[in-house]
Amino acid sequence: MADLPDGEPAPLDGSLPAPDIAGGFSAYVHIPFCSVRCGYCDFNTYTNPNFGPGAGIQDFPDSLAREIGLSRKVLDGKGKISTVFFGGGTPTMLDSQQLTAVLGELDTQFGIASGAEVTTEANPESVTHDSLQQLADGGFTRVSFGMQSAVPRVLTILDRQHRVSQVPRAVQWARQAGLDVSLDLIYGAPGETSAEWQASLDAALDMEPDHISAYALTVESGTKMGAQVRRGELSLPDPDEQADRYEAAAARLESAGYRWYEISNWAKPSHECAHNLSYWRGGDWWGYGPGAHSHINGTRFWNVKHPLAYANKLLAGHSPAAAREILTRTERAEEEIMLGIRLAEGIDTPENVAPETVARLISDGLIDPPAAFAGHLVLTLRGRLLADAVTRALWEDAA
Repeated sequence: MADLPDGEPAPLDGSLPAPDIAGGFSAYVHIPFCSVRCGYCDFNTYTNPNFGPGAGIQDFPDSLAREIGLSRKVLDGKGKISTVFFGGGTPTMLDSQQLTAVLGELDTQFGIASGAEVTTEANPESVTHDSLQQLADGGFTRVSFGMQSAVPRVLTILDRQHRVSQVPRAVQWARQAGLDVSLDLIYGAPGETSAEWQASLDAALDMEPDHISAYALTVESGTKMGAQVRRGELSLPDPDEQADRYEAAAARLESAGYRWYEISNWAKPSHECAHNLSYWRGGDWWGYGPGAHSHINGTRFWNVKHPLAYANKLLAGHSPAAAREILTRTERAEEEIMLGIRLAEGIDTPENVAPETVARLISDGLIDPPAAFAGHLVLTLRGRLLADAVTRALWEDAA
C-alpha cells in the first residue's frame, strides 16, 4: 500500500490559506472496505469490516458526515458541488441506504448542482437489481463496474472474485435503473494473450456501456502480486506488449464509436466522466475518507490512511488531514501541463516552450502537427504511449 507523501503539518481545524471556491467544487468519497484484496491493488483498502467506533462499515457514514460538516466550516458553506464520485475499495460494501445518506449529507451541507454527475464504483458481485434502483432513486446517476477482464483465467491471476457472467447481468440492472454505465478493464496481466485481450474488449463492447476505461497493469512492490514477481511465480508485464494492447484497445474502441478523451478513457459522445475531467482540468475537489486527497485553490492535503485513526481524529473534533502542501506558481504550471496533456483537447503551448522543442515533438510523431502550428499541443496515438516523455520535454522548457 503506497505511503502518503511528505508535506507540512495540517492545521487541526482544517483551515486553508485560500478557501474561496465560490465557483463550486467536486466531492470524492473514499470507502476503504473490500471483501477481498486483489493481488495487484495498491489502494488504501481493508478487508476488516470493523475497526471500532466510526471505523466500521455500519457506522462509517457517521465519520464521513463529521468530515463533511468540517469541510462546510472550512469553506464557509460556499460553492455548490458539481460532481460526486464514490471510490474505494468497494463503495457498494455499504448498502444503498448508507450511500444515499452520505450523498444527502453533501447536498444538505453544500447543495449538489442540478444535473450533477454522481458516480459510484462497484464490484459486479456487490450489487443487485434492487440496490442499483435504490441508488438511482437516491440521486446517483452513474455506476462504474470493475470488469477488468472477460477471461476467467485472467481474473484468477488478478485475484478478482466476480464471475464473468455477473458483469452483463449487473449492467442490465443498472440500465433498468436508468444509470449510466462505465466498465473498467486492465490489460497486461501476466500471461494474458492478444486474443484474450481482444475477447475482453469484444465482451465489453457487447454490453454497450456509455464509457470504458482501459488501464495498463502496474505491479507495485508492496502488493501480493509484487511479492509473486519477486519470487519468480509471475513475470512483470512486457512494456512492448502493453503498448500493443493499448493500440489494440484504441483501434477497437474508436472503431465502435467511442471517443478517447483522456489517455486511458473512451466514451460515447456526451458521456465522458465529468468528475475525472475536473481533476485533469485542475479543478477543486474535497476528498472525504481515509487516505483521500484534496485540492482546494492551490493547496493539496491528504487524510490519515487508517480508518480508525481517521474516525478518532474526527471524534476529537479535529481535521483528519495528515499533511498538506501549498503549490508554488511553478508547481501549478507543471501540473497544468502534466494533467492537461493527457486530454484529447490538449493544452495551449506553454509560454516558455521553445519552438525547437515543439518541432522535435512533431518530428518524433508525438504531437499533432496542424494543432501545434496553431499553438495547441495534442498527443498523437504514439504520443499517448509516451505522454511522460512529452511532459518532461515541456517541463524542461517551461520551468
